This record gives sequence, C-alpha cells and structure tokens, in this order.
Amino acid sequence: MRIGLLTEGGYPYVGGEGGVWCDRLVRGLDGHEFDVYAFSVGQGQEDAGWVELPPQVRRVRTAPLWAAEEDGVVHGRRARRRFAEHYGELTAALCTSAEPGAAEKPGTAEADRFANALHGLAELARDEGGLVAALRSEQAVRALERACRAPGARRAAREARVSDLLTVADHLERALRPLSLDWYEEDGLGAVDLCHAASGGIAALPGLLARHFFGVPLLVTEYGVRLRTHYLTRPDASPAVRSLLAAFHGLLTAETYRAASYLVPGNAHARRWQERCGADRTKLRTIHPGLDATPFARVGEDRGEEEREKSEKRETRGKGETREHAEPHTLVWLGRVEPARDLVSLLHAFAEVRAAEPGTRLRIVGRPSGPEGEAYLGHCRALAAQLFPDEADGPHAVGRNPVSFEELGGSGAETTADVHAGATVTVLSSVVEGFPVGLIEAMFCGRATVSTDVGAVVEVIGGTGLVVPPRNPRALAEACVSLLRDPERRARLGAAARARALELFSVEQNVAAFRGLYLETVARTPVRRPVLDGAGDPQPFAAPAEAHVPGHWTEPTPRAVPTWAVETPEPVTETVR
Repeated sequence: MRIGLLTEGGYPYVGGEGGVWCDRLVRGLDGHEFDVYAFSVGQGQEDAGWVELPPQVRRVRTAPLWAAEEDGVVHGRRARRRFAEHYGELTAALCTSAEPGAAEKPGTAEADRFANALHGLAELARDEGGLVAALRSEQAVRALERACRAPGARRAAREARVSDLLTVADHLERALRPLSLDWYEEDGLGAVDLCHAASGGIAALPGLLARHFFGVPLLVTEYGVRLRTHYLTRPDASPAVRSLLAAFHGLLTAETYRAASYLVPGNAHARRWQERCGADRTKLRTIHPGLDATPFARVGEDRGEEEREKSEKRETRGKGETREHAEPHTLVWLGRVEPARDLVSLLHAFAEVRAAEPGTRLRIVGRPSGPEGEAYLGHCRALAAQLFPDEADGPHAVGRNPVSFEELGGSGAETTADVHAGATVTVLSSVVEGFPVGLIEAMFCGRATVSTDVGAVVEVIGGTGLVVPPRNPRALAEACVSLLRDPERRARLGAAARARALELFSVEQNVAAFRGLYLETVARTPVRRPVLDGAGDPQPFAAPAEAHVPGHWTEPTPRAVPTWAVETPEPVTETVR
C-alpha cells in the first residue's frame, strides 16, 4: 500500500509537533510505502534539516507555510471572473455561518457553499498554475468587504474595519496556499492509495483536494483538536477578526470531518471535542499515542524488588530503628515549567506532606517554557525558599532545602528513566493537560502516581493511580501521604500501572491499530477506475452528474415510510388467574 502522509510543522523535520510519533509509525509499517508531503513553519525548522528516513519513505515533498513567492501567474479576464465568483462564495459563507458556540456545527447550506467554493478555487489554481497573486490582490479584499456588508451577514462581520479586512485576507491567503501547489497530479497525490493527515487544519487540506480530484480516501489523526486551538488564539484581536477566522476554521474542519473516511482521536478528551465540532460518531476510532517502553524497561522490572526492600527497612522501625535513620521518601514532578503545571499548588501541598512525613523530599525536574516559564520558575524558587527554610543537621552544618529544582541531563537526572527510578511517588499537578506523556512514562517505570483530574488523565490512569481535583493542595497532599505510608499499595498500583501502559500505550499497539485501519479504509474504498461497457469502452455518463458535486445531497437519505406501513407489534398480555 502507498500512503501519502500529510504533516504540518513536524515529520520529517528534526524538530516539530508529532515528529517522533510519525517516525515510529513509518518505521513500524515497513511493509508499506510512504510519500511524505510536509509543510514547514519557519526558517529555523528548514535549517535544522530532516531526521534520518527509513527506506520505505519513497518521496518527500515540502512547502513553506511561513513564506510564499510570487508564482508569476497572470490571470486573464475569465480566470479573474472565476476567482471573484468562488472567493466571493467562500467569504460569504464565512460571514453568514453561525457564531462560534451558537451551534455545534455549521449549517448545511453554509457548509456546502464553503465546500463548493473551496473546490472551485482548487480547480482554478490547477488550471491556471496558482492563486498566490490573486489571493493577495485588492480584488480579494474587495470581495471580503462585499461579503461583510451584504444583507444577512453577522453583526461582527458587518462591523469589520479596513484593518480587520486586511488581517483576515492575509490569514486566508496563508491558509489557502496549499491550493497553489503542484502536488495534485496523477504522479503526485493521485498515485497514493490513502492520504493520512497527521493533524487537522491546514495539514488535511491536500488530502481534501486529493479526495476531490482523484477519490483518494482520507484518514485524519488529531491528538490535539486544531479547531479548539484556533478558538483559543488571537485573544487581542478585534471581534470581527476572531469571528471571521473562527468561521473559516470551523467550516474547514466541518468539511474535513465530512470528507474523511475515518477520524482518529488520540484520547477520549479529543474525541469529545471532535464530536462537539461536528464529527460523525460512526467515523471515530480512538488510537492512543504509542510510546517506546524500552528506555523504561529496566526501571519497571526492578521496581517490585525495590519496593519489597523498602518495605522491609520500614518494618524495622517497629524494632527500634528511629525515623531519622529510615530511607527518606521522594516525590518527583517532571515536565515543562509553566503556569499551567500549577507548581504553586504542589509546593503548598508538599508543606502538608512534610508535616505528616518529615523526611520526604520533592524533586522538580524540568526546563522552563519560554520567558513566561522563566519568570514562573523564579517565583516557585522563591516560594520554596519561603515555605522550607534550609535545614541543617547541626549548628556547624550547611543547610539543605527539601525541594530541589533540576533539569534533565544534570547531576542525578541524566534521563527520564533515571528520574523515575529515584521516585517513591510521581506527582502531576497540572490545571491544563492534554495527553499526559510524562504520566505514561512513570507508569512504564512501575511508579504509583498522584494526578489532578484534567485532560485525559483519568483515561490514562484508569484505576492504577490516585486522582484528585485540580487546584486543591490539601487533596493532593492527602493522596501523597496515603501512598507514602502504604508501600504494599504503592507496589500494587505500580505493577498495575505498568501492565496498563504496556497494553494500551506502547508503540506496538499504536502501529498495529493503524495497520488495521489502513487496510479497513482501503477495503471500503471503491477502485478508482472508469465504468466500462460490454465492449470495454468507457461510459462517460454512467455516474449521475450530482455524484461529482460535493454536498450533503449526494449522501443517501433514509426513505420516508408512511406510518400505516410500519409494522407495530401487538402488546403481549397475560391473564391472571
């Protein structure tokens, strides 16, 4: 099978979102061929180069989303008229689509109008050689202005100023750049058996066009729903800009969800968002991300023996050993340092843990995320110094704070597995979380965990760890203390967590699930060949004309049945004697 893998800002570039997952998928499916069609998101990503590609990657074609050169295409009068018609329809759909949040998905009329306009622009770009100049022209801005001022436009669109129109037109030009690419030929995306978009949004647009031009089935994976991200961006933009851009991405997502053969969320949290954004439940297939368990195998296998030894040491306390000479407990937090991780609540919870278990230490391991993370790390260091003054064994000894801030690769924290190896309990304190990869790594290591109930945490943990409400230091502290005082329970939970992670979140299960979904998708897709008559000649009118026009009217609808024709079973009565 030949797969067209569509990515944005990830594989095959060295750095980027989803690159590791795509690389593991491609290497695991060595029985298939892959053509990679990738969008880069910056000059730095281009300069960093590609990862080492396996032999099953037959072709790589890239295009920058961050820059577009003039294509030199000069449209004639007929082409300009076609562009004005299709671009005007597209912008009119944006201005009349329902307000974000007013409905779960766009109306049928707006969705069909948007799809027809998008495909019309794609056909024009294919016929003329590109649309870069047209999308940047004054004609495009005028068409957007007419749509905003037309009767029936939403209030936010009608109130758009000239600066707002220029901002929206510029965004639409960048978003529609994939229409001008030369990927949509018989020897390009027309030659693949299946398009797999590694994310929604712009990455799926070439898959939509491959399906439109050649009938290639489309598979879309979303570990983070792009439409949700667009709703949360541009908080400082004007209401008109936010409304129009939200409408564009909402309509693009609706068309992607409609055209895709299958949608693959990475967890139940993403699945609920897809359903809220209009996805058909019958198309949803949840496949959890696959993580490599090999680096954590040694730590996980040694965990059982380690817990038994610690249990024996603590039992000696009843025979005369003092608490000060017992091996101290260690709580470990690992991740990116940023406000969403709520380390402030963790530090306040640790103050209560120290009151109950004085020998316990807390290791915070991770790098700050940007300038905001740097400032937050400084705030957390100051709070730790205030809550826990340096402790010393005597008047002439150097004090030591029970909270340590470290980075991976530093002293005593060479790898993630090394960090978890020294943990008694792993803690997650986030108030915002997607798919908690760090939690799965702790599960691979056989560690008992205490987590806040955010994102996909409950789905990942199952019944193998303790889950508490977010922003609740007391609940977090009580859960940690209960595990610190019960080594047998820690051992049971750690063993169960490791078994669950190996069963659900390994690379092997991820690759096997996608292999089966690829085969199922292709098996359900009609062979793309013309209909022939008895003599072997093509029949150009064998399929009805409306079958080639995108829209909901091409989908079969249930036949209406009169009520008198519906068989109604007679109620069964029982005689009581």
